[in-house]
Amino acid sequence: MADVRRGRDNDSGMVTVEAAIALTAFIAVLGIALGAISAAIDQLRCTDAAREAARLTARGESDKATSAARHIAPDGATIHVTTDGEEIHVSVTATPFPGIDLHADAYAIAEPAPAPSP
Repeated sequence: MADVRRGRDNDSGMVTVEAAIALTAFIAVLGIALGAISAAIDQLRCTDAAREAARLTARGESDKATSAARHIAPDGATIHVTTDGEEIHVSVTATPFPGIDLHADAYAIAEPAPAPSP
C-alpha cells in the first residue's frame, strides 16, 4: 500500500510565515499613519501659534506674543515676529521628524492705540 502523504507538498509553517509578513506590513502602515496624524497635529499647532502671536502683537502685547507662541507650538519650533510699521508678520517653523518641515505664517495689522483719557 502506497503512502498517501507522499504526493503532497509539506506546507507546515507556511501560515506562520504569511501571518508574520502580514503583521509586519500592518505595523508598518500603522506607524506611517500615526506619524502622518502627528505631523498634521503639529502643523495645526504651528498655525495656532503664529495666529496667537500675531494677534497679541497687534494688540500691543508683543512681550507676551513669543511666550504664548512657544507654549502653543510644538517643541523645538522657531518663532520669528517681524513688525514693519503697522504690519506684523509671524513665522513658525518646526521639524517634528527628520525630513518633515512644517511652516505657518500669520499676518496682522496693529490695532490703533486707545485715545488718552481727558
